[in-house]
Amino acid sequence: MTRNLVIIGAGMAAGRLVEELAQSDWNITLFNAEPRGTYNRIMLSPVLSGEKTYEEIVTHDDDWYLEHGVTCRFGEHVVGIDRAAKVVTGQNGPVSYDKLVIATGSAPFIIPVQGHDLQGVVTYRDLDDTNAMIEAAKSGGKAVVIGGGLLGLEAAAGLQLRGMDVTVLHLTDHLMERQLDEVAGGLLKDDIEARGVKVMTGASTAAILGEDRVEGVLLEDNTGLEADLVVMAVGIRPETRLATDAGLDVARGIEVNAGMVTSDPDVLAIGECTEFDGQLFGLVAPLYDQAQVAAQTLLGNPAAFEPRELSTKLKVTGCELFSAGDFAKADDREDIVYRDPINRIYKRLVLKNNQLIGAVLYGDTVDGAWFHKLIQDGADLSLMRDWLIFGPAFDGGPPLDPMGAVAALRADADICGCNGKDFSQDFLNRKAA
Repeated sequence: MTRNLVIIGAGMAAGRLVEELAQSDWNITLFNAEPRGTYNRIMLSPVLSGEKTYEEIVTHDDDWYLEHGVTCRFGEHVVGIDRAAKVVTGQNGPVSYDKLVIATGSAPFIIPVQGHDLQGVVTYRDLDDTNAMIEAAKSGGKAVVIGGGLLGLEAAAGLQLRGMDVTVLHLTDHLMERQLDEVAGGLLKDDIEARGVKVMTGASTAAILGEDRVEGVLLEDNTGLEADLVVMAVGIRPETRLATDAGLDVARGIEVNAGMVTSDPDVLAIGECTEFDGQLFGLVAPLYDQAQVAAQTLLGNPAAFEPRELSTKLKVTGCELFSAGDFAKADDREDIVYRDPINRIYKRLVLKNNQLIGAVLYGDTVDGAWFHKLIQDGADLSLMRDWLIFGPAFDGGPPLDPMGAVAALRADADICGCNGKDFSQDFLNRKAA
């Protein structure tokens, strides 16, 4: 028997869900406020910089939807959900459902300062935002990007490559503070500035200046910056308005159980709009996991979403970064740190009770996956601590000599333990004893 499934939103999580159900007996109607289907949002940065076109990042085109019998209602906002009647109403009329999936994603946070609604102020979340920045860059001029997280830095890099004079404003003392510690954030700042983008940390925006359109940005310390374009990249919030209006349980996000079911057994939710066990999700890996679980739930098969310890391997304007686990400082933790200033390589491992709980790598991320697995496994590293910083080559790889590895380091490189002593020399002394 054919059953009707309505999905609100066509982001990457929804795209994966439709793939999982493409061969099922569900009759799928897919709403999207954007006038297009699913594309790889992670690849918007290369579109902005000119390295790729939109067509190259499309994951589901019109032919794909037609082939799989998906009814597409793109460019149409959903205006309401009637849970009692089991009807979703779009701008062009209603559609009934047996099951509903809300995949509305997230909305960019707009700093509520004077001038935030001026022409020339844009966010950076979708293709329309990207196209607006590309169009603005055709005239050259000055751009101010508010926010030094991943999206902000990618926006800055793309606009700089398109010929704009770009300044990044970041509220905290170092860039990407959620993923990087202070040292790695400082290296990133230096490398970004070497590529022609000015970075101002500890910068708080007081107002966006202009009458009809943007003319500048005023900081809290009264510093003024000229601007023809302002990009807001200060964070996102789960898009929960439809769920709230429909009377579903909503905290920070739409609350779901392990099967991705909301407080209404006939309504599921996946993606950035969801909250599970007090957690929100923004990286693509858990969103795909949620989509797969939701598909099994809709097919009547047992499945449970289990959040996993995530790692972040990023490439920002050519800078290799890796971050996993918890790298905050605390008295019950110890650090192993490697620095090679000439090659701009920095590695910091955080241990607690002989277990690796955090890792930050900058400039050389090849061992990131191995460190991430150690964090996930909670492995006892008491016998590995002496060579841990050198990576998995010492863990079942080719037989290497740790003393030779230390001796081969550059003269200006150093490895130290949590107490700041020269860890490499201490290691050599103990091996020789």
